Amino acid sequence: MILNNLIVAGTDDPVNIRIIDDKIASVLPDAIIDTSDPLTLSFENALVFPGLINSHDHLDFNLYPQLGQNTYGNYTEWGRYIHKNYKPEIAAVLKVPSVLRYEWGVFKNLLCGVTTVINHGELSGLKDDLITIFEHMQTLHSVGFESAWRFKLNNPLNAKLPVCIHVGEGDDWRSFSEIDQLTRWNLLGRTLIGVHAVAMSEKQAKKFKALIWCPESNYFLLNKTASINILKKNAEILFGTDSTLTGNWDIWEHLRIARQTRLLDDEELYYTLNQNAASTWALNSGSIEPGKDADIVVAQTKKGMRDYHAFFSLRPADLLLVIHRGNVRLFDETVAAQLKTVDLDNFSRVYVNGACKYVQGNLPDLMAQILEYYPGANFPVTTVNAE
Repeated sequence: MILNNLIVAGTDDPVNIRIIDDKIASVLPDAIIDTSDPLTLSFENALVFPGLINSHDHLDFNLYPQLGQNTYGNYTEWGRYIHKNYKPEIAAVLKVPSVLRYEWGVFKNLLCGVTTVINHGELSGLKDDLITIFEHMQTLHSVGFESAWRFKLNNPLNAKLPVCIHVGEGDDWRSFSEIDQLTRWNLLGRTLIGVHAVAMSEKQAKKFKALIWCPESNYFLLNKTASINILKKNAEILFGTDSTLTGNWDIWEHLRIARQTRLLDDEELYYTLNQNAASTWALNSGSIEPGKDADIVVAQTKKGMRDYHAFFSLRPADLLLVIHRGNVRLFDETVAAQLKTVDLDNFSRVYVNGACKYVQGNLPDLMAQILEYYPGANFPVTTVNAE
């Protein structure tokens, strides 16, 4: 596959890309002309960037509406509140078989240009057919909600795996002190990757390899987010969405909130989605260069937008092409005529904010199955039959 006439996100640099099998084979400034390649695509006014890496999502929680209406001191306070006050809403979603909830979580990410998602929770049991579902770690929920967390943290059978855990998710002393409690009990010196870290100090951050920033979730629960501008001095910063329990389905909305905080500059925020995450999770992706996995997104730029302004203004409707491991997983109808070797029978036609997209797999059938169990499900896409 050849992709011609693109601009690398964050730059004005023209680039042309050749993909062979599941890898990027070459990246050149001049158009690649090769009549023997079965698929050559050419674009106009389009950005290219590595497939997004969502470093924190609960894949099976993405059918929930946002639950909660107060500002809470910490995550345990919020958890107790929603389980007391939203029992019918929670029960309605849990009627949906978990496999269907996980599958929707995958599509939610794919529709936004995410090609790798780190799933925090029980193993999904899904294959990496559409995007990479990274689960090669030990996930602990938190000090407050994970039973026997000390034993699990110090289980020698898992000593080589990184530990991903919610930590410091609050704006009170309890949230701050649980960080020290966690690190004191890390007797085996496990690699710690913390999620949220709102209450974390610069000194505490030294005990973590990386921190996953989920600003929209933080503001929804706590009306406050982590001091990422300080914590970044001692730990790698990654980006996550959490789930629709506490945030928008659309990762681009999360990114706009993050950008408005000015806690990271544009380049730093951009790298939380690719290079930083790929390094932390030991992925062969996260950049557009030869030898890397061909996880690539192409998007239509808005008129007059340049540099990182063009990238951060994107929405799911703007995505023209999503490639995962060298395979087309999603494309816009305006690209369809060029995809002569792609079997459209393997794709579903859906609309995202009025833009027609083709997505691999039977998304309309999945939505219909979910609605049988949960008639109140609210999807951000419509099928062709609903138009």
